[in-house]
Amino acid sequence: MTPRTQATQRSDQDPPKAPRRPGPARPGGKAPGVKDVATLAGVSVGSVSNVINGRGSVSPEVRKRVEDAIARLGYVPNPTAQALRRGTSPLVAVAVFDLNNPFFMEAASGMERCLREAGFVMTLSSTHASVAEEAQLLRTMARQAVRGVLLTPADSELEAAHELVAQGIPVVLFDTPDTSSDMSSIAVNDRAGASLAIEHLLALGHRRIIFVNGPAHVRQARQRLLGVRDAIAHWEKLTGTGSVALDVVSVADFTARAGREFAGEWLAARGLGAGAGDAQGGDGAPGGADGDGRGPGRPGSNGAQDGRAGRTGPDGDDGHPTAVFCANDLIAFGVMSSLRDAGIRIPADVSLVGFDDIALASQTSVPLTTIRQPMEELGMAAVELLLADPRANEEDSPAIEHRSFDPQLVIRESTSAPRR
Repeated sequence: MTPRTQATQRSDQDPPKAPRRPGPARPGGKAPGVKDVATLAGVSVGSVSNVINGRGSVSPEVRKRVEDAIARLGYVPNPTAQALRRGTSPLVAVAVFDLNNPFFMEAASGMERCLREAGFVMTLSSTHASVAEEAQLLRTMARQAVRGVLLTPADSELEAAHELVAQGIPVVLFDTPDTSSDMSSIAVNDRAGASLAIEHLLALGHRRIIFVNGPAHVRQARQRLLGVRDAIAHWEKLTGTGSVALDVVSVADFTARAGREFAGEWLAARGLGAGAGDAQGGDGAPGGADGDGRGPGRPGSNGAQDGRAGRTGPDGDDGHPTAVFCANDLIAFGVMSSLRDAGIRIPADVSLVGFDDIALASQTSVPLTTIRQPMEELGMAAVELLLADPRANEEDSPAIEHRSFDPQLVIRESTSAPRR
């Protein structure tokens, strides 16, 4: 599979950005960061990094603006990280959302193999998709002699990641197509993948669909929801009707447990007793995946839903959904488990689609139709971007590159035309 690639070359000799009017340090007593320095000076984070680390070709004007901004804000670079000489450490740090998610572990396998062949040692950590945990972890990495960092960011502002870059530590964003930052990035087109899944269900004849999405603050969840809506809007424009009933539900996380809990509550709400027991979590905690008692919303009660779900279908039946699309394979496995326990057949009664195509997707009791991401290939490509970053080799003017892979629809046995 050939990725689409976009590369840009950053240079401090380009016409400078217009500096913003000087202002005070960040409110609330929070120490200013490198992004604040770059904003105040009207330059890129990479330019600030070059000034701080004494590297690269920096014009006198840019240097003065950066130094003035540092003085104005009282910014203090991390002295330990500054003392480290890049290019001497064999360590590359990898930080992802969840070490229990096979998607990240299969990608990490590709990363580790590629790094080992290049003579590096990989460390692997989880942020649990928490902005606070991510910031703490990256601060720890800044104190260690790491050659670079591969990061699946929870923080959309990338504040802690920008701090690493400013200290001369190259960062590659994994599973995140952020073309606006001073960091290279690599990802699969999540939006296009979700559209493929919905297009497949619509082509089979499904018009009442549930989308079980992940947490709304996660970029992948937002992109996949956009893809779902894209496909439905295109279909309705093509057919000239508003015949698709969509229900969107956000669960607590991207786990099988979250999928079981959603399906259990959904079944219980319809009087299907087998689902009531599944509404309990794997550890006996009721409700949501964190055991907070709230549970993951269900059709008819979730504020994030489409608003048209639950209506009588266009053919005059009771409007029950005939297909479920899940934001990843693990959620789909949980839904499959609850539906099976309730005696609901897949795909005879309900079609089911996942996202990722992890190894187990083809080995479930009903092999799962899903959207394939080339996980190991993504991991190896992320390492290639990191090792190609001149900052990892004490060179100047790093090239920022963004790669996007196309997803693929893998049709197995969990989808079929709905019964009439």
